[in-house]
Amino acid sequence: MSAFPEDFVRQMEDTLGSGAAARLIEALQEPSPVSIRYNDGSHRHFADGGKVVWCASGRYLQPPRPAFTFDPLFHAGDYYVQEASSMFIEQAYRRITAEEQPRRVLDLCAAPGGKSTLWRSLLPELSLLVVNEPLRPRAAVLAENMQKWGHPDVVVTSAWPAAFQALPAYFDVIAADVPCSGEGMFRKDAGAVGEWSLQNVAQCAARQRDIIRDVWPALRPGGFLVYSTCTFNRQEDEENVRFICQELGAEPVRIDVPEEWGIEGDTAGTDLPVYHFFPHRARGEGFFLALLRKTADEPLHQFRKIRSDKQLSVPRNAPFRQWLREPEAWTFMYTDEGRMSAVHSWWKDDACRLRQNIRTLLCGVEVAEEKGRKVIPAHALALSRAAAGDVFAQTELDYAAALAYLRHESLVLEGSVPRGYVRVAYEGRPLGFVNQLGARANNLYPAQWRIRSSYVPASFEAAVAAYDDADYA
Repeated sequence: MSAFPEDFVRQMEDTLGSGAAARLIEALQEPSPVSIRYNDGSHRHFADGGKVVWCASGRYLQPPRPAFTFDPLFHAGDYYVQEASSMFIEQAYRRITAEEQPRRVLDLCAAPGGKSTLWRSLLPELSLLVVNEPLRPRAAVLAENMQKWGHPDVVVTSAWPAAFQALPAYFDVIAADVPCSGEGMFRKDAGAVGEWSLQNVAQCAARQRDIIRDVWPALRPGGFLVYSTCTFNRQEDEENVRFICQELGAEPVRIDVPEEWGIEGDTAGTDLPVYHFFPHRARGEGFFLALLRKTADEPLHQFRKIRSDKQLSVPRNAPFRQWLREPEAWTFMYTDEGRMSAVHSWWKDDACRLRQNIRTLLCGVEVAEEKGRKVIPAHALALSRAAAGDVFAQTELDYAAALAYLRHESLVLEGSVPRGYVRVAYEGRPLGFVNQLGARANNLYPAQWRIRSSYVPASFEAAVAAYDDADYA
């Protein structure tokens, strides 16, 4: 007997036919594959379970599942634990990009950041990626994960989709992984099974249309919408794609997909170029994606000149300007919390426009914080690829010391480590800063990011246990 609602089983029989539906139900009761995506210059090597064929940096891992929480390289942004099917957005990106030129991209429903970090890895240099999450607690997790990924050309916002109407025809690409009924995550999330109903499916489909309708004015004519869900049903998938095309003005764009990948097309039999991941066919969870080009004929919007931003008045001789590579290429600004961040001067006006119109949590790379006469390097600076490599001394931590650092505990470093702000690293990958005082070092790791588990493994290899990665999917 199936562990799933009868209405769901009947829905899948109507969608796939009884035989394929039975295979799907069986697959949804099997263990989920574990997959990660490596960052540039990654150090960690797991027991390789094979490539994720639709994503160049994606890999499956052999069981048992690692306890990622206890891997310092995970916290350093060396890799991201991401569900394999959702990495398919790389193929959408490849279809979009005819030439390598900077682009403005909005990841509208971005938390916790798996697809956002992939977007940032794919986009050409000097592209601006805006990642958004309306709910502040989830937006904070999103900001954390984007900082760990280490790319400076990112703005983290927390706004509802309609807020982006203040930026008409602004984005070249909008990715909308819209909230859904979660059918594709049933084997990873028992709560999604309990909450599922036909009524909830209909409500989700209506909410998804509202989301796209609200954000649609922010997409430029000729720009691309990457619409995705983690559902199987036609209401949230094919029917909403047709709504976008017919009511808002778009055309679907075909993505070339090898048959051996096991990705299904339009389940309604109308040859709509859409892409379904069913766990009995493709190695991953349930996922749906459609790539759409905006055809609506709209006049190009002329933005008003950016008004003066007092938060840009950072002293030219401020010492932290030298903490970034090519300091002359950056515009420095104060955040609302009195910290200093930096964006490429290429995007200075865009950063100001976003901050003046959208609730912004993070703009570029956070560089420093002023406390009285002290200027303290920001944690994000240690992780950023924009950081100058020769400003701060760096010392290597062993596994036990790295875990202590990530628990926000005090450290005692070797006497040869110079006093002052020092970057600490594990296996060559920066973890953050300490203030070396001599007999001890003050731990500057963000307290809200600390490892809270009381379990203290002897090594990462020993830390193999059941682990819930819902915050990192």
